Amino acid sequence: MVDPRFRYDVNCSILFTELDLLDRAGAAKAAGFRAVEFWWPFPAAVPSPSDVDAFVRSVRDEGVRLAGLNFFAGDMPGGERGVLSDPARSVEFRDNVDVAVEIADKLGCKTFNALYGNRVEGVPESEQDEVARENLALAAKAASQIGAAVVVEPLSGAPAYPIKTAAEALAVIQRVSGEAGVDNLALLADLYHLAVNGDDPAEVISRHAERIGHVQIADAPGRNEPGTGDLDLQGLLDLLADNGYSGYIGLEYKPSGASADSFEWLPRDLRA
Repeated sequence: MVDPRFRYDVNCSILFTELDLLDRAGAAKAAGFRAVEFWWPFPAAVPSPSDVDAFVRSVRDEGVRLAGLNFFAGDMPGGERGVLSDPARSVEFRDNVDVAVEIADKLGCKTFNALYGNRVEGVPESEQDEVARENLALAAKAASQIGAAVVVEPLSGAPAYPIKTAAEALAVIQRVSGEAGVDNLALLADLYHLAVNGDDPAEVISRHAERIGHVQIADAPGRNEPGTGDLDLQGLLDLLADNGYSGYIGLEYKPSGASADSFEWLPRDLRA
């Protein structure tokens, strides 16, 4: 399953996790890739300058491109999926935006993922949504200063996460774009999450290709590498190309074995 029309990047927050964070970009390069992406790579929303510098060096010194970066999303291993919509953490998110933009500017990254956040009990949903729109607009304006976009992602496997379909994500994007006058919000089409949540990924691509800012892939079921499940990833990649998508394809899957062995489906001469 290959398509020479695409550029591929490795999500080093789900692949190469057997290695220290600062060694993962080098491992991706050794596997033949020239681009990587990360979830927020620090435990805190505002890490120390020395930690930021070390991360930037770990990517830049390997000569690979940072293709995508998540804003701070809270305790992901503990089940949190973003702080964008949490009124109590709004300042934390906004402080993080400045650091994320600084990192992206240094590494040429043009895509930020703003995870919406799980619903907070005891807080009206309307209040959470209003805070989310305000923070998303702020993030989009900050990203625009370096020519970058902010993507909104539907997620599976998180019952309290309210954005599960492409239509729900696009509704948020449309409202924020209209209210805030920003034009750099887009859909993150993770084909695995869309399929697991009941969306038809082919229909999403056919109807909304021009609104897709980034694509991630994993096979379903299982969320492992392509070829381990039933999802027609080759057909979906063909459809993306036919509909004009020319961005990165992020490999965001759980390897069924060693990370370095999970790329056999993609010939080495196409990885770069």
